[in-house]
Amino acid sequence: MHKRILLAGTAAAAFLAGCQATKPTSKAPVPSVETLGTTEVPASEFAYVYRKNNSSAPEYGTRASVQEYLDLYTNFKLKVLEAEQRGLDTTQAFRRELDGYRQQLAQPYLTEKSVTDKLVREAYDRMSKEVNASHILVRITPDASPKDTLVAYQKITALRQRVTGGEDFAKVAREASEDPSAAENGGKLGYFTAMQMVYPFETVAYATPAGQVSQPVRTRFGYHIIKVNDVRPAQGEIKVAHLMVRTTPGMPAADSVTTKKKVDELYSRLTKQGANWEKTVSQFSEDAGSAANGGELPPFGTGRMIPSFEEAAFKLQKPGDISQPIQTPYGWHIIKLIEKQPVPSFEAMEPTLKSKVAKDSRSELNKAAFLKRVRTENSFVENSAVKDYAFAKADTALVNGRFKYTAPAAVVKASKTPTDNSTLFTIGGKPYLAKDYLAYAQQNQRPRPGAEPRFVAQQLYDQYVEQSLVDYEKANLENKYEDYRMLVKEYRDGILLFQLMDEKVWSKAIEDTVGLQKFFQENQAKYQWEPRVQATVISAASPELRGQAQTYFMPYGSKPVPGKPNTSTGFAKSIVPVTAGIPATFRFAPGTTTLLPDSRAALEALAGRMAADTTMDLMLSAPIKTRSAGALAGRRNQEILRYLRDQGIPERHLSSNSLLGGKAPVRPDVVLVSAYSRNPAAVEQFFNAKNPLAVQVQQRSFQKGDNKVVDLFMTNAPGIYTAQQDGRYYTVIIDRQLPAGPKTLAEVRGQATSDYQNYLEKQWIAELRQKYPVKINQPEVDKLVTK
Repeated sequence: MHKRILLAGTAAAAFLAGCQATKPTSKAPVPSVETLGTTEVPASEFAYVYRKNNSSAPEYGTRASVQEYLDLYTNFKLKVLEAEQRGLDTTQAFRRELDGYRQQLAQPYLTEKSVTDKLVREAYDRMSKEVNASHILVRITPDASPKDTLVAYQKITALRQRVTGGEDFAKVAREASEDPSAAENGGKLGYFTAMQMVYPFETVAYATPAGQVSQPVRTRFGYHIIKVNDVRPAQGEIKVAHLMVRTTPGMPAADSVTTKKKVDELYSRLTKQGANWEKTVSQFSEDAGSAANGGELPPFGTGRMIPSFEEAAFKLQKPGDISQPIQTPYGWHIIKLIEKQPVPSFEAMEPTLKSKVAKDSRSELNKAAFLKRVRTENSFVENSAVKDYAFAKADTALVNGRFKYTAPAAVVKASKTPTDNSTLFTIGGKPYLAKDYLAYAQQNQRPRPGAEPRFVAQQLYDQYVEQSLVDYEKANLENKYEDYRMLVKEYRDGILLFQLMDEKVWSKAIEDTVGLQKFFQENQAKYQWEPRVQATVISAASPELRGQAQTYFMPYGSKPVPGKPNTSTGFAKSIVPVTAGIPATFRFAPGTTTLLPDSRAALEALAGRMAADTTMDLMLSAPIKTRSAGALAGRRNQEILRYLRDQGIPERHLSSNSLLGGKAPVRPDVVLVSAYSRNPAAVEQFFNAKNPLAVQVQQRSFQKGDNKVVDLFMTNAPGIYTAQQDGRYYTVIIDRQLPAGPKTLAEVRGQATSDYQNYLEKQWIAELRQKYPVKINQPEVDKLVTK
């Protein structure tokens, strides 16, 4: 209790000191938790960070927990202190990066959370209904003059009197609405739900009973009157696939009839003859974007599709149901229902709705509430006389966007008569001068034909006041909100730390190859292999797949026997064709053995591929018409093989022939390329073309604990073993036993580099502790020990 009173009193004293800026005051010393050299670390700062990062831990508040975190925090602060001593916090790049983060972090504090929460809940509640409405629009710009605004309002009021007096709404919309689409649709908008219309329009539409016409409502587009035709429960979202046969506006009647016959025949095949949907779509749908995927479209809700398509889709009841052909401006569609999804729960939609509300026109309500609060909290005071003085400088130049202003060179002494240096308004006691507003008006003006100069001056003034309020609040966020202040500090220190850590630890450990090698040799005892086996492990979804896959890795004629080694010799003949990344042909200059440039580049890439995959075999074929052409074809084959041998590709992986006749078409000056592999990745790709989990192959050395199936046979002699675990079928081919022994740096470079980084960091921290001696203020530390 005494601590709370003391802290409250200190805060009050600080507040009063801030309010009495004209009087000299003495601040109470801020207690520190430790001193690094001559730099004190505030106890409140450490307490905040400790609570933030440890409050949910079971050991929170214990002496061990506090001491451990203080050690970590001390090391962190020492690094930041060193960065500051180097001046890294004064660079333009640092300031620019920190300012970017500060702007992002400020956004949540520049809103009214209570207003946001209310708008999010309101939007979700409205999503339970869908409104079918029509409207009539009289256009008016958001910044229209009062005179133009009145004219537009009188016009929309007259139109409302016509429709409420008995005239047909659609007829009046076609004649008078300034929405271009009204000429065709009579103002009909179809069904819509929350977040699909601008907020003022949506609000009035949801508040108007079915069959009624609303009072005029203004949006950024102008004045509207809305007739609500129907209100129904929300349909949620729907996922469908479609088959489309395209039509074009104005196509000949005969073509239109043919198109209709085609879509009717497809509908009959699907519904009466049982044709496969995916196959039919892939063959006949003319929507290239969806045909390859069975016609599937992204999920959609009310108001997101062409009304005729949407209506037919939502009429489907059960997954698999197929609609009769329906026509849209794009063509004829047959729709298949995949699934219906009801409106999700509020908890599921809340994050998405918050994001949409922030971007939606309803965010203006939040903005207005925020500005009102800032005005009130900071005692916004306006000087009307100075405002009139500033507005008097506005003339037709401002209306035309050519207003020029030059601020006075010297400050004039205080005067009762307004001048450019007079205070226009104050925020929190801070004066904003008339000349600052006039300079803002010059920079932000734009032509507004027909407007009155004072009206334009007022609009720019409102913008200037709004920006000034926001900027003032931003500038004071760190004083008002501890969370924001500490978060900005966290980002600041993190930016500083990153640059120095990269220099002293991260990059150094990678670039200092001599130091890494020396560290590795001195710590060789940490990098030791346990007894291992060199093995191939095949995991398959079924015994049949296992049997097929293991033939690619087993010796000739061998059969795996559970628990017994296989002693067959020789190598597997089974290989799989490889096409990805393999050129289909090599092309030569006519009548020569000179490869064309693109084929030369492809051959160089192939050599690299074969060097990486030591199981790959290559077959070259040169189809020829006559035996006399065989000599040139043979020389071309040998030219390719010679290059590959020169690149270190073993002879046993290379072969060639010349084909006389046969099925292969004769292509002059071309050599055909075929590649085969028993590389585990190639075998996996071959078996997993349809099911990505059909077969997995690992081929490497294993030590105990690396693979639970290999562990079963870790001490067995070389051979072939089978097992079944967790619904998978395994073959383990043990090639040889590998004794325990030291690892090479190449084998553990990642782990060794990480260990070397830790070593460098510890060395650096020791240097920093010597450079900036650490002195702990134990009584302040003890205040955090609560257990």
